[in-house]
Amino acid sequence: MTLLWDQHTCLPLDLDADVAALERYAPLERGFVSVNVGYSPHSYEFSTALLRTFRARVAATDSLALASTVEDVEAITATGRMAVAFDLEDSGPLGGDLRRVQEFWDLGVRTMLPSYNHANQAGSGCLDAEDGGLTAWGRDLVSEMNRVGMVPDGSHCSIRTGLDLCAASTRPTVYSHSCMRAVWDHPRNITDQQARECAATGGVVGMTGVGIFLGPNTPTLEAMSRHLEYAVELVGIDHVGVSSDFSFDHEEFVVEIAASPELYDESYTRWGPIQWMPPETFVTLGAYLSGRGWSDPDIAAVLGGNFLRVASESWGPADG
Repeated sequence: MTLLWDQHTCLPLDLDADVAALERYAPLERGFVSVNVGYSPHSYEFSTALLRTFRARVAATDSLALASTVEDVEAITATGRMAVAFDLEDSGPLGGDLRRVQEFWDLGVRTMLPSYNHANQAGSGCLDAEDGGLTAWGRDLVSEMNRVGMVPDGSHCSIRTGLDLCAASTRPTVYSHSCMRAVWDHPRNITDQQARECAATGGVVGMTGVGIFLGPNTPTLEAMSRHLEYAVELVGIDHVGVSSDFSFDHEEFVVEIAASPELYDESYTRWGPIQWMPPETFVTLGAYLSGRGWSDPDIAAVLGGNFLRVASESWGPADG
């Protein structure tokens, strides 16, 4: 059974959110999903409260189970349940305290971005006019993430910040939900150089199902396949993955984008309300790629095997 590893999806960032919405991935025989638990507007107090709430609700849902280790992922998915871990889409919820990286790891966060769209204490964002790269504090952040076993993620970062992140990391890095700029020129998408440097760390670039990143608001399997095939040709089959980046509260998120120009520029709005690839479509990607002539081993690598390998090399304290 092929594992589908969704490296980034978004439940409502709300203490009342229903984690059972993840059951929309139900056709999967083996599935893992990383759920976002905060980004730049959120405080340490809110994100930790949200984590504890989500953890309790996942534990109380028969079809879901918390995964702290790769062994957990294997054991959970072998029983037909969805394995769940968490990610932070910005380092802001740390509140500037690097000691909290360990606390978030203990609560199940396995991936974190230094910055979200705009500059912060860690580095610059992809929508900044000036790209200052990773800061000294940002390099210390990457070092602490390497130490505890949390995967550094360059999505939403500026080009230079992403490159600096790869140079600073001693363990694999990822772009969890960033498509290829050479295929569709959007500031949220990554350059060939960013993809190559990520792959050089042993990492994975994850193509995502958001319409404005795939093309002119085209969240289709065909559009996603164009990005996947370009990335595979560029960095090799072992360094490409997928993530839905699906917003389960997408109607509310569209309203938030319109109300938050300080976070989202016209590159998010010029094609009208953002369109997302729903989980029901996302889970059919393997069959679609097979129809395009992909081999079974290549499909297995891109759907989940590559991100699973990064987790096996990264989750947990570094030796020494």
